Amino acid sequence: MPKLFVVEDDASLRTELLHVLELQGYQCAAAVRFDRTVDEILEYGPDCVVLDLKLPGTSGFNIVRDLRAKSQVPIIMLTSSDSEFDELMSMNLGADDYVTKPYNPAILLARIQSVLRRTQRHAAPSRITHKGLTLDLAKGVVTAGDLSIDLTRNELKILALLMENHDTIISRQEIMNELWQSDEFVDDNTLTVNINRLRKSLERVGVTDYLVTRRGQGYLV
Repeated sequence: MPKLFVVEDDASLRTELLHVLELQGYQCAAAVRFDRTVDEILEYGPDCVVLDLKLPGTSGFNIVRDLRAKSQVPIIMLTSSDSEFDELMSMNLGADDYVTKPYNPAILLARIQSVLRRTQRHAAPSRITHKGLTLDLAKGVVTAGDLSIDLTRNELKILALLMENHDTIISRQEIMNELWQSDEFVDDNTLTVNINRLRKSLERVGVTDYLVTRRGQGYLV
């Protein structure tokens, strides 16, 4: 059962919203004070946060910013403000969607479901293990036996892609597309440099024959 956390200072609207969500099978909690909202959200561990923008003593902007520093939980802004500036600011700070009041319950529920589906689709394991090698995605550390080493961002992306698709040849273009998503331009020569760095990192944990080159095709682990 997905868990939702509601941050809304209007008591009647909060009660109504919780009722709507619970009727749809969601497990819900809500803030009634707003001096430690981020801590309450983190303690509850929701799958999605529905957040008002204008709150007593603080603002939704502050909560989005502080929450994003500690969590990637989806955030849907639910606010009476139809200002394009407020919407843009919310999204830039890390909100996932923006719904204005008065809201249509069916529309809000559809937005919540969409965000939850997107989150579940992109959810990844925190660790990948293959052929005695363990990659900690959260820490960016690769371990073999008792030896561990920190990887660079590109090394991490390359190794994660290969390990997630182990026993499948991954082309150089596929790897460059993965690195492109990091907003860093990567040409063919740069990819070669990163592959060589990754090989050296693996050698430092005692692994010398893990990453296999298939000439003209790509790489395989």
